[in-house]
Amino acid sequence: METTEKNNILDRKIFFNYNFWEIIIFFIVYSILGFILETIFGVLTKGVLESRKSMLYGPFCLIYGLGAIFLICVPNKIKKKNLLLFLYGMIMGSAVEYIVSWVGECIFYIKWWDYSELPLNINGRICLIYTIFWGLCTLMLNNFFNPTISKYVERLEKKISSKTLHIILTITIVLLIADNLTSSFALKMFFTRTIYNYKIENVVGVDTYYDKYLDLYHNNHAIRKIVDTFFSDKTMILAFPNIQITLKDGEIIMMRDIYKDIQPYYIELFKPKHSILVNGKKEE
Repeated sequence: METTEKNNILDRKIFFNYNFWEIIIFFIVYSILGFILETIFGVLTKGVLESRKSMLYGPFCLIYGLGAIFLICVPNKIKKKNLLLFLYGMIMGSAVEYIVSWVGECIFYIKWWDYSELPLNINGRICLIYTIFWGLCTLMLNNFFNPTISKYVERLEKKISSKTLHIILTITIVLLIADNLTSSFALKMFFTRTIYNYKIENVVGVDTYYDKYLDLYHNNHAIRKIVDTFFSDKTMILAFPNIQITLKDGEIIMMRDIYKDIQPYYIELFKPKHSILVNGKKEE
């Protein structure tokens, strides 16, 4: 009886015409689409096929999944007026982007992007260009893309029993969480190993985790073997070619610049003729 009641609650349309399971599907779908979009962006701007995912294993860019949820869960009064929808998208998209960037820097000590060299930016986390992009993206999502994806989701719900669908989605979310935790641990060990081996000083956040992870790496043979086998320097650079170390004086060091002997991409397709702004930084 309790299980049935819980399922009924999760099946209710409580997220602006969407239920819990539909939100999970949208999150997964848009995270994968974000990964594809980022991969294409990397090819067009840098001429290389490289990893643009959020985690070590799954093909997901979680900020796209999270951002999409906030951009499609919109009150109907706002959805009906494109100007309001555009303004809502600008504000909500920028807020999500700022919070995710802040969490990355202040909790995980990872700088995923930096808009410092772009005009009208706030702390390098958001800027006018991408704020406008979020507004346009919200219009496109609600007027074109999400209605189509919603139709496929409805068909999926009709073809697969609720129990089977819920089991599949639950397993996917568990794997996502496991991937996220594994990636976080791997990155901490990677940063610790790099800071130790290359004697890098004054790294932001190092006081919070460095001693603990360094002790774990050096004194636990089993952990060290796992880290060196599955989270080698090459594995980490290939998975996260754009991660950075931020020093307390504000200097940013690209991890791939430390490991110059490791190719940070899978395939080079072409060499861009001109410098292109990527995440606020000029790259050849």
